[in-house]
Amino acid sequence: MPPSYSARPPTGGTESTPGFLVLPIPARFPLSAYRVAPMTTTISPARVALKKLELVRIRASQLNGCAFCLDMHTKDARAGTEQRIYALNAWRETPFFSQRERAALALTEAVTLVQDGHVPDEVYAEAAEVFVEPQLAALIWAATVINAYNRIAIATRMVPGAYQPAPK
Repeated sequence: MPPSYSARPPTGGTESTPGFLVLPIPARFPLSAYRVAPMTTTISPARVALKKLELVRIRASQLNGCAFCLDMHTKDARAGTEQRIYALNAWRETPFFSQRERAALALTEAVTLVQDGHVPDEVYAEAAEVFVEPQLAALIWAATVINAYNRIAIATRMVPGAYQPAPK
């Protein structure tokens, strides 16, 4: 049976706080860890388009092999072109992504695969050319947060398939 979820807002926020995306948290996720790092549950989509953030979340989840997060974020991203989701694993070889999206994806890969070495200067510089500092910070934060969620979902054996996007 899939785990249950709750959309608990972060400290100081509410589910109706405009401009913030509140992510579902597994019911068995230790509440003490949630309270230590409440900022891991929100990110301001006003700084970076939600469409780009979903691409970041999907790509990091692909690299980490997190089936639960792939299920969730591909469902959320379907409001866009599904063809882009299908081609995301080979984004460098397709014409479906803008220069900004390519920079965001390269940065996401570098942050996700940081164990292979530091984020290369050229990857960071490319992203800094097309994003202003707050957007760059938001992209790095989004990659960091989804990497943490991937690890939580993998460690707690979260089962994909139960998540359904909120109706629009």
